[in-house]
Amino acid sequence: MRLGLLTAPFPEMPLADVVAWTVANGFESIEIACWPRTTGPTRRYAGTSHIDVANLSADEGRDLAAEIRASGLHISGLGFYPNPLHPDPAQRDQVIGHLRHVITAAETMDVPFVNTFMGGDAALSQDENWTRALEIWPDIVRFAQDHGRRITIENCPMIFSRDEWPGGHNIAWSPSIWRRILEQWGGTVGLNYDPSHLVWLMIDQTRFIKEFGPHILHVQAKDLTIDRDGLYERGTLSSGMGWQVPRLPGLGDVDWARFHADLYRAGYDGDIIIEHEDRRFEGDDDLVKRGFLLARDVLRPFIK
Repeated sequence: MRLGLLTAPFPEMPLADVVAWTVANGFESIEIACWPRTTGPTRRYAGTSHIDVANLSADEGRDLAAEIRASGLHISGLGFYPNPLHPDPAQRDQVIGHLRHVITAAETMDVPFVNTFMGGDAALSQDENWTRALEIWPDIVRFAQDHGRRITIENCPMIFSRDEWPGGHNIAWSPSIWRRILEQWGGTVGLNYDPSHLVWLMIDQTRFIKEFGPHILHVQAKDLTIDRDGLYERGTLSSGMGWQVPRLPGLGDVDWARFHADLYRAGYDGDIIIEHEDRRFEGDDDLVKRGFLLARDVLRPFIK
C-alpha cells in the first residue's frame, strides 16, 4: 500500500509546491484535483484545479507526470467530482465534457484512474436515476475504454445541504446500486471506496468490503462522527443533514484497524488517499497541513 493525499484543500497553492510538501512529509502518492479553471463560488472542497486539463498538451502532460514521479510520488488518480446526471442538460453536458478532458489527461500522463461521481437528480428515485444512468453513462464508459483508463466512483450520496436533499447528487452509494453498476460496467468502472459514508448510512463496512473488495480500485481515507444530539433532533429521515460530521482519520467513528484488516483480506494493495474535509483543520494552509499530518500519523502504522 501507499499513503497519499488529495490536493483539493490547497486551491491556491501551486501543484509543484503541493508535491514538494507531500514528498517532504513522508507521503508516497497523490490524487490531483482537476476541476475546470473557472471563477466564482464553488461547492465546498470542489473547484480546485491543479491541472488545466482542458488545455493540457500531450507533451505538457507527459512532462508534468515525469516531474511528479521523479520527486518520488506515485499519482494515484486524477479527481473531478461533479454531477454527470444533473437534471439541467446544459450543466450535464458541461461536466461530462470536462470529465472527458480529465480522462484524456490521465491517458497522456499514464495515470490509471479517473475518480469521480456517477451523479444523480435528488428529485428522482434511485430506479429513475438508474434509468437515466443507463442512457448517459455508456458513452462515458466507452470514452474511458477508448483511452485505456478506468473510472472509479466514490460511494458518497452527496447529501450535505438542502439543495441536495432528499435524494442526493450521487446514486452510487448502496450495495444494491453497486451490483447494478458492476454488472453493467465492471472492469472499466470500479469503486473509489470511502469508509466514512458507510458510518452515517449504517452500512456494514466489513460486509461491504467482503462483497465488493475485488472491485475496489482506489481508496479515500476520511473519517466521520455522528453527532448524536443532532441525530436525536432531526432523525434519520433528514438523511444525515445536521448530524453527520466529516473528520480526519482518527478523529471520528471509523475503526481504522478493522478497515485495513478488511482491505488486506480482500486483496487490496493500492493507494490510501487522505481526503481532508475537517472544518477544525481548515481556514489556512498551515491548518490544512496540520490535519494531513495528524491523519498520516494515525494511518501510517497500517500501511506496509
